[in-house]
Amino acid sequence: MSTPFHYHLPEDLIAQYPLKEREKARLMVINRQNGEIVEDTFGNIGNYFQRGDVLVLNDSRVIPARLYGIKDTGGRVEVFLLKKLEHFIWEVLLRGKIKEGQKCKIKRKGVDEQEGITVKILARNKSGSYMVEFNTDNDREIFKAGETPLPPYIKRKPSEEDNNFYQTVYAKKNGSVAAPTAGLHFTENLLKDIADRGVTITFVTLHIGWSSFKIIKGKEDSPGEEFMELSDETAEIINTTKKSGKKVIAVGTSVVRTLESYTFEGKVIPKTGYTDLFIKPGFHFNIVDSLITNFHLPGSTHLYLVCAFGGVELMEKAYKLAVEKRYKFYSYGDAMLII
Repeated sequence: MSTPFHYHLPEDLIAQYPLKEREKARLMVINRQNGEIVEDTFGNIGNYFQRGDVLVLNDSRVIPARLYGIKDTGGRVEVFLLKKLEHFIWEVLLRGKIKEGQKCKIKRKGVDEQEGITVKILARNKSGSYMVEFNTDNDREIFKAGETPLPPYIKRKPSEEDNNFYQTVYAKKNGSVAAPTAGLHFTENLLKDIADRGVTITFVTLHIGWSSFKIIKGKEDSPGEEFMELSDETAEIINTTKKSGKKVIAVGTSVVRTLESYTFEGKVIPKTGYTDLFIKPGFHFNIVDSLITNFHLPGSTHLYLVCAFGGVELMEKAYKLAVEKRYKFYSYGDAMLII
């Protein structure tokens, strides 16, 4: 079997709310060498690391990407931010009937519509997204009007607690429209415990974009471009770790994609730019030795990557066990460590 599997997931196993104690999530530990599967709790994850290993986190921060607008006719439009292209200009997704050249007012609580933010539709892209122009270049003002972009399988409106829990505790750089969910389980205390064990913690940036929602239906070669940044400092830490024979532990598929995008002779190369790397079964991993991840949607690019790393048959076995044992799935769900 060379392509990711499809599986049946009972709807009540899709996590609708975050755990108040992040580290209390369940953890499934999968050994690629012997096929052994162990059940544990995320708070114990440091037990699977060794002194000298490096834990790599994605410090991208989720932006309040979902905005609601009203046309002059009174019709409603949803504007979903994807990425800023230049001053005033964004790439977005639109829901609602609106034509090129039309404008809409963005709704904001406690702000008169006449003083609000205006969006003008410039053009529709071949991909289905749109180019729009805001009447302000102040991102902070735009974000004040937005709400946390919970994924569609969370069947509720976002609440105040989502502003906190749909964000890693180490999030720093604005740019993602979906959370790097494998990192949601970490707390500051857990990270301190891991560092105290002699594990180096370092960061990359990959702004998770539209490709995160993509379901692969055919023989596609790319899930789309995402911005990434791998610093000189992080590259040196990772290359030193690899040279010493210790492990590089990636927290999330976004970190894997970043680290594996730019390698040469077993080393990572510092880079700032875009990656369109599609990791699927048959891919040769040069850098990542272990992967922390959540349970993903059938057909998603994330599941392709996980199957490439852990092996399709072993991952299918793990997912069947997770359903049987009633693990929680997707963004606010439980975690997996593949070693």
